[in-house]
Amino acid sequence: MIASVKKTFLSMVRPKWLTGPIFEKELRVSSRRRRNYVLRFFYILLLTIFVGMVWLSVAEYQGDVTYQRSRMAAAGKEIVMTIVFFQFIATQVLAIVMLSTAISDEVYHRTLGLLMTTPITSLQVVMGKVLSKLLQLGLLLAITLPMLAVVRIFGGIPWGYLLSSFCVTLTAVLFAGSVSLLISINNRRAYAVIIRTGFVLLSFYLIIPLILAALMGYLVPLFGPILNVRGFFSPWRWALLAHLNPFYGIMANTERMMSPGTRGMPFIWPVHCLVMLGLSALVLTWSAKIVRRVALRQVTGQLDPSAGGLKVGRKRCRDSAPVAEGRVKRVIGPAVVWKELRAPLIQGVDHRNSYIGLAATLGMLLLTYITGYLDRSLREEFWHVSYGLLFVFIGIIVATVFSATRITTEKEAQTWSLLLATPLEDRDILLGKAVSAFRRCLPIWGLLAGHVILFVLVGYIHPIAIFHLAILVTWLTCFVTGTGLYFSARFARTTSAVLASFGVMLSLWAVGPVLAGLLDLMGGSIRGGLLTKYMLIHPAIQTQLILAGAGGAANGRAALAELQYGERSVLGFSLEEFGLSDMTFILTVTALAYVGTGILFFFGAKRRLRRNIV
Repeated sequence: MIASVKKTFLSMVRPKWLTGPIFEKELRVSSRRRRNYVLRFFYILLLTIFVGMVWLSVAEYQGDVTYQRSRMAAAGKEIVMTIVFFQFIATQVLAIVMLSTAISDEVYHRTLGLLMTTPITSLQVVMGKVLSKLLQLGLLLAITLPMLAVVRIFGGIPWGYLLSSFCVTLTAVLFAGSVSLLISINNRRAYAVIIRTGFVLLSFYLIIPLILAALMGYLVPLFGPILNVRGFFSPWRWALLAHLNPFYGIMANTERMMSPGTRGMPFIWPVHCLVMLGLSALVLTWSAKIVRRVALRQVTGQLDPSAGGLKVGRKRCRDSAPVAEGRVKRVIGPAVVWKELRAPLIQGVDHRNSYIGLAATLGMLLLTYITGYLDRSLREEFWHVSYGLLFVFIGIIVATVFSATRITTEKEAQTWSLLLATPLEDRDILLGKAVSAFRRCLPIWGLLAGHVILFVLVGYIHPIAIFHLAILVTWLTCFVTGTGLYFSARFARTTSAVLASFGVMLSLWAVGPVLAGLLDLMGGSIRGGLLTKYMLIHPAIQTQLILAGAGGAANGRAALAELQYGERSVLGFSLEEFGLSDMTFILTVTALAYVGTGILFFFGAKRRLRRNIV
């Protein structure tokens, strides 16, 4: 009896009952993958570049030695804040990407059902996958600890801030990875998991708080006495909602470190971490139940992993009946282009969830319009710049993901060799894939076009913005599509192609400005230097310039000769004013450069089309 109790107690204390052999297997595989070491190298490289930029901007590269020493504490705070925010964002993105195929790979390769025939439980499968990836991300977080310890010598940085930021980041990473794993169970495509996980987290962290803030600011004062809901938005309920948002947590924690005497909304980071751990536990428990259900259906032959999503074949008997032959449709033009044009504009548009998602998106957009109208902020250019930056940012992400997965999904489905064995030319295949990627991005660009056209008709945006934004969207689409197709043809795995494509975008539009500013600071001059010229070809700055110069009630009704660009700063970067002709020239030159680069990537993909087939 005592031996049995002792054995049970030891089995509960040891973590192996929770992780099982899946954890050990994932660790052995991860240690042999070269991409994990490459990831750590680039992580350190990017972190070092950002820290160097902050150091030179705060501590002054040229100046008196005494003044530099007096600035050490301020420089230490800025560097620590940069490291904290960098790892907070980067590790969550990596968690979503690394767990986007955690369960779907097992389902697609028909190994999940075999795992259920062993003593391994579904909870061990889920926890083994999550904890193995979390350990890799924990190594990335541990890399920054020596740098944080060295910077703390400058003073002004309490250990409590480092500990609380690390815990907030770790729990946020666990929750983001758990959501990605849950969505990956019923979605085989990595890009679909990444996009849906991003939408879920964006809704949970940003959209829902904005809706509640709109209700609190505008609708409750109007309808509160009638509906008797004013008490629902009490301060303690707002504090509870704040503990569900790690972005608010990291910002509140940083604000306390930078300004210890300020008072804000109460935030207790241990409570926040416990809440996030509880949410992650709920998501993982739900995932374990779904994994067991999917595994049992795979064992009994009720699962069809060959579809784009992992659909459960409940109507298998009905579908097995012979289908009446219909009229054979004639292929007109290039076969791949014809096939992609016949696909629905939004994948899964016939399903109810797609209609619900589209209606929810339009409803939330309409709610923000109503809020802006009541606040009288739609007349200001800042509002339209914010919308434009949001749509362009989402468009770049969607275009990168879809273009980088056009060919790798064929390779993973083992249909790529069959497609290359047809009489189709390489040019026709790539053209069809490019058309497919562009069509998937049309809903996002459609939202941008709808916003601009709507407010052009209202008179809050000048019509010339339509022409300028068309140039911007054209070169973005060509460059991003060409880059994605190249890496999709080069790599065999979807995750590798997506990460490589995002690496190019981050290098050009995140690391590039940092390096340009670093060179300017070392040269002692930032005005009119390399950074200014580099930022003029940045898509975010171009979006800002277009909508800040042509947006607003005053600019919307102005003549073409009266439009001025570079007058206001939205992203913390300002320029000297210039006219319409200069703006058009900058956009045209940028478009020619990026379109030419995109074409080069397209031909590079054409050359590698018949290499690395599997």
